[in-house]
Amino acid sequence: METKDSNVSQLYDLLNHIPVTKNNASKIQEIKDAIGNNDLAKALDGIKELNEALKVKKTEMKKMQNKKKKDEQEALEREKRQFEAEQINEDEVERFPEELQDLDLEEDYIGLLLYDPRYIVSYNFVYDEVCFQDDRMLNLYKSVIFVEGEKYAPEAVKSKFNFAKTTKEVYELKKQLVTRIKLQRNVTMEKVYTDLKKLFVLRRWYLKIPIKATQDKVVEIRNYELYDKMSVEEVESAVEQVTATEKFKRSILNRGLTEFLEQGENNLTTGIPLPFERLSREFKGIRKGETMAIAMPSNAGKSRFTINLVANLGFVHKKRTLVISNEMSEEKMKLCLITTVLNDPELQKLHGKKLHKTEGELLDFKFRPDEGSDVRTDENGFILQEEGESRADFVKRLANISQEFRDTIAVTDWIDKEIDNSIYFINITDNTNDELLKVIMNYYYMKHIEYVFYDTLKTDTEHIGIGEEVKKTATILSNVAQNFNMFIFSTLQLTETPTWPINLTINDLQASRTVKEVLDTLCLVKQINRENFKDYEYTIEEMDKQAYDLIEYDDPDVRYYACVVDKNRAGAKPKLLFRLNLAYNRWEELGYLRLKQQAEDREVVNE
Repeated sequence: METKDSNVSQLYDLLNHIPVTKNNASKIQEIKDAIGNNDLAKALDGIKELNEALKVKKTEMKKMQNKKKKDEQEALEREKRQFEAEQINEDEVERFPEELQDLDLEEDYIGLLLYDPRYIVSYNFVYDEVCFQDDRMLNLYKSVIFVEGEKYAPEAVKSKFNFAKTTKEVYELKKQLVTRIKLQRNVTMEKVYTDLKKLFVLRRWYLKIPIKATQDKVVEIRNYELYDKMSVEEVESAVEQVTATEKFKRSILNRGLTEFLEQGENNLTTGIPLPFERLSREFKGIRKGETMAIAMPSNAGKSRFTINLVANLGFVHKKRTLVISNEMSEEKMKLCLITTVLNDPELQKLHGKKLHKTEGELLDFKFRPDEGSDVRTDENGFILQEEGESRADFVKRLANISQEFRDTIAVTDWIDKEIDNSIYFINITDNTNDELLKVIMNYYYMKHIEYVFYDTLKTDTEHIGIGEEVKKTATILSNVAQNFNMFIFSTLQLTETPTWPINLTINDLQASRTVKEVLDTLCLVKQINRENFKDYEYTIEEMDKQAYDLIEYDDPDVRYYACVVDKNRAGAKPKLLFRLNLAYNRWEELGYLRLKQQAEDREVVNE
């Protein structure tokens, strides 16, 4: 009995070593049935049959693997042969473009040295200066400093060079070059050496710079009209100027004027419209290559105005933007962005939800219930969170009983999906101008962002309290905008002065007044006091006779702002009227602002 049990155990052990597959599953079951029926002989035959099949399978797999490996090896060999066949012999590749090739000049120089090796005393090149086109000339130069002119060559000239090769061909070449000099009576070492040294300068820079556009500019130097009169130092200066200014835009102004005029597609005419019709018309829109600044008093809405522009540019015009802030935190900016997108009429057309939610309601998480819902609300009709109810549970409940909440979440989800026109944000404090520049250029190269918003433009940490330094920062931003074809918007601080909003001037700017010089557009914006509403009026168009009074609202969040265009390189400098609903961050451009006659008379008397 024990022997039988032992045999059964061995059979099961053998069977367990055979992997179950789709093809042998039924056979394995037959073997198990045979063991169960004590038909051990049948079971053993079945196991042998499966083992044989497994051996055959393994053999086939090994053959396939070997074949695959062989095929891969042959493919690699074919690719290697193809690669080698496509390679060009280095001797056939010209190191320099045609303009920088001059074998005659090299042969004249080496020939003069061989003719009179004493020339090497004054007319030599150290190792780092040498840049021969022909390796044979380099070999002969080494021969001169170590053989023919060994006792004349300065030790500094010999440094780093190895010895020259000496063959029958080299000896014959030396004789040819000396004969060449004897036949050219008008060749002087001073002229040949100077020309070759200038050429070496251009060649070294050509090899040093990997950017083709800049290489082409280096090559172009040899075609300068007065190149022959340039000294070696002047050629070096020209190369430095080319490499330093190649990042700047250069052109010939009187070339392509007809095409420029007929096509009309340039940065002067194709700016992206601002969300304000009149301001956009006066500025010709948001134009890359320019800087724009809005100056407002502290806590007057600079960051909110910035977010309004950013949201319009990002979601209406599908542009990626970067917001750099040293004022509002990321959380405040996010809340302001949600408020803006929810309530802005133009953006509502895109996300399809017509909502009226104040920033305060969003911050306090207040939503109204659906009609007929049996829920507890506060005195203003907003759903109350139950005592002991977690925020997560409250959110789930709101999703079931509040269409206003569902619409709000639909909009924030819509914002999240607008990945291609993302609004990037970075909060920087205590930064230097160099750090600010690095931030802008990093996002430019990383995400190709061409629209930058900086809130607020101040002196950097190295120059706190020095107003004139603001101009330096603004100059850096202006240079970046021009050189990299970006639009850079900044906010500035206005001082708290008794100046009427409509009479604002650059003198009301808290920072250096000279900052205006480097800006393309500058607006001075200030809130109109409620008690002065009666002194103002506005027109739809600037020259309209029909004027309208400023309506006085009970809602303290509704405010009026005078916008004085202080600088505009694109055209006129009007005075405009804006209405802001602070709770919704909704900015409306109403028209052209002016004082009523009696108020204007009072202002003159006061002055």
